[in-house]
Amino acid sequence: MLTPKKKPLKAKPKAKATKRNYTLSGEGKYDKSPKRMADNRARKKARYAMEKGGSVTKGDGKDVDHKDGNPRNNAKSNLRVQSASTNRSYPRNKKAGKK
Repeated sequence: MLTPKKKPLKAKPKAKATKRNYTLSGEGKYDKSPKRMADNRARKKARYAMEKGGSVTKGDGKDVDHKDGNPRNNAKSNLRVQSASTNRSYPRNKKAGKK
């Protein structure tokens, strides 16, 4: 039985080595906007306050949830501890908010 001849594989062209641009003009622009950074700082403050109070510990798999969805409202009455899967399981768009 005769076997067909296989064509030799061509070498793939190598990609040019380029230096990544991590400034505000690229893909990280959204997360580096002043509003997003302020929201993130407020979330971290809430987590820290709950850690100081003993409600959560580092690496426990829990999230500090803002009941009204506003990360800058760090009133004690607005914060609660939830599992990460529960806290991250609702869609964040105009039509679906926290229930």
